Amino acid sequence: MKRAILRLSPLLAALVLAGCASVSPDGLRSDVAQRTEGRLPPGAQLPPVDAKARQEAQAQINRWLEGPVDADTAVRIALLNNPGLQGQLAQLGIADAQRVQTLTLPNPSFTFGRFRNSQEREIERQFSFGLVQLITLPWRSRWQGWQMEQATLTAAQQVVLLAADTRRTWLRAVAAEQALAANERMHEAAALGGELAARMAQVGNFSKMDQARELALQQQAAAQLARARLNAQLEREQLARRMGLWGQQLAFQLPAQLPALPKSAGDLRSGEDAEATALRQRLDLGALRRDLDVSAGREGWAAIGSIFGDIGATYSNNTSTERDGGHSDKTQGWEFDMPLPLFDWGFAARGMAQNEALRSAAVLRDNAIRARSEARSQWLAYRTAYDLAQQQQAEVLPLARLVQEETVYRYNGMFVSVWQLLAQARATTQAVVTATETQRDFWLAETDLQLALTGTSPGTAPTLNTAAPAASNEQGH
Repeated sequence: MKRAILRLSPLLAALVLAGCASVSPDGLRSDVAQRTEGRLPPGAQLPPVDAKARQEAQAQINRWLEGPVDADTAVRIALLNNPGLQGQLAQLGIADAQRVQTLTLPNPSFTFGRFRNSQEREIERQFSFGLVQLITLPWRSRWQGWQMEQATLTAAQQVVLLAADTRRTWLRAVAAEQALAANERMHEAAALGGELAARMAQVGNFSKMDQARELALQQQAAAQLARARLNAQLEREQLARRMGLWGQQLAFQLPAQLPALPKSAGDLRSGEDAEATALRQRLDLGALRRDLDVSAGREGWAAIGSIFGDIGATYSNNTSTERDGGHSDKTQGWEFDMPLPLFDWGFAARGMAQNEALRSAAVLRDNAIRARSEARSQWLAYRTAYDLAQQQQAEVLPLARLVQEETVYRYNGMFVSVWQLLAQARATTQAVVTATETQRDFWLAETDLQLALTGTSPGTAPTLNTAAPAASNEQGH
């Protein structure tokens, strides 16, 4: 009995594997959330599957929209409410269902036939089962596990990329509204200058040339204000699109200013530190490593599966009975179907599998080199953006405000004209706009750096491959 059990243990293990395969109830969202842990704002969640949970998520979104939406809140809303991400995660659930379908053993076939002639009647019963699917089940289970890990990492890239895109859009929207407020002040100063020039020209205290110059400045300020207003509206629309908002939800509020600059430029001291972090933590490299594991694991089975991919077993139980009710004969037995390798010796399948492994290794090396370069480049851009923003905030903007104050003092003392005062007001406002832009550029560079270190290439959307492998490939690769 023990020997029989030992002989049947591989079959029993395969049957257990086939029975354990089941579809994830949440569509692997919990696995994706685990992969993105530490890469998203605290409290960020993925869109739920349950209808009641979706209603609760919508209620939470409405509560968030009641106050000013900061960057982390915008990311949380986008992760819960973005239709594109919901579709991508549903595609991951489809891939999980395909995995279960691939690991499920095919149903056996039962054939029943009834035949008769002038002398006898024959009843034929056959029970057939494919052996290759059963024999290769442990290996296919391992390969499918690697494939689903790769698909989960790819979906995690999409989540992190959406979070980064939302944060970038939020930064541009807030900066655009700040620039709009500054341009409104600049337009007010230019309009005041134009009105004053017109009044002075009426009483003969201002030349037509000077009046034309002030009117030209007013028109320039008006055009710049129109462009700033349009840019603010477009950036706001981009943010609403990322967050999946429409209708009354579009009336959300944004903070009046961008976040303040940090006191230091972060823990990374050099591009080499950024490079090492990217090689350890980037999700796209992890997905490519799993792709290489799958290709290398299938290489050894390529030729065998190509040659012996149709092995099957059939049990027959046939009964023949003479028509006059006399002698009855029963025939029982087994049949095994095995292809003969007369023409196809598996060379093509073996060559294809070898080249697939070489391709996966080359793609991994190429992306690793790109990840190193992107980490170094993004770190340099981040450091430069931080230095420029610090210069604007600590030196340039205070100097512009100091000049503005001194000009006001001199105007009060009648040492400078009102035109010089208005010109300096416009220059100070322009300094505020420039400082805001450098502050925005720093936070954009910080977002791109974090994405390049822990997620994927900035601005590159990963593609989720959910196509189920063909049966021949599963058996032969």
